[in-house]
Amino acid sequence: MFTTVIESGDESAAALRLGVTTAGEVCEAELIVVRQRDEALHFPDPKFEAKPVMEAFVPEAERVSRERLLTLANGYFATLEQNDGQLFTAFHPDCQRVENGTQTTNNPAFMLPIAKLGCEAQFRLGWYRYDDRLRARRFPLVDVERGLVMAHGFIDHRGVLERYTLTDGTEVESHIRRPPTFYLSEVFKIEAGAIRQVEANFITVPYYMPSPWDTQGQGQGR
Repeated sequence: MFTTVIESGDESAAALRLGVTTAGEVCEAELIVVRQRDEALHFPDPKFEAKPVMEAFVPEAERVSRERLLTLANGYFATLEQNDGQLFTAFHPDCQRVENGTQTTNNPAFMLPIAKLGCEAQFRLGWYRYDDRLRARRFPLVDVERGLVMAHGFIDHRGVLERYTLTDGTEVESHIRRPPTFYLSEVFKIEAGAIRQVEANFITVPYYMPSPWDTQGQGQGR
């Protein structure tokens, strides 16, 4: 569930995942609360709205297998990691992404100029070069009928990249110049074999923080 919580008058984005046994008992609980005052990046004017596209059933003829859904979701992370313009997933022409309650695609009003572009165009430019690692990837929930994949992981930033060149030759300055790690909960909506919508909540955690859900192979993306 992606929702909000109100603490001391502040409304914050939140993502909750429950693991339930076949007997109906809760065996796992995972909660992220995005408290803007504590974050390395602040997202202005967040809006917390239901998105019918996320809940809609994919027509049976357009559904893809569970394995294909996982490949597309993991390919998004592979595209984001050390982003150099290569694509390892497929994007729907109407793809949109919302991060911490703010739309960060096709949104010229957002604080970063890259936000005016769509999902695929952003990644083809290699804007996210400063994302060094996307590790401890987990995909605990897959819904074939709705084309949904829920994922979790850690994005590490060493903060050493000062300036870099996009694939179109434009030189830009990195806005991450210290070593934060982001922990994320993210849901991908996949239609016709392509990512249609992304909903992501992430929080700042200590650099290279180990995952409490994966005690083996820390630092290795799966």
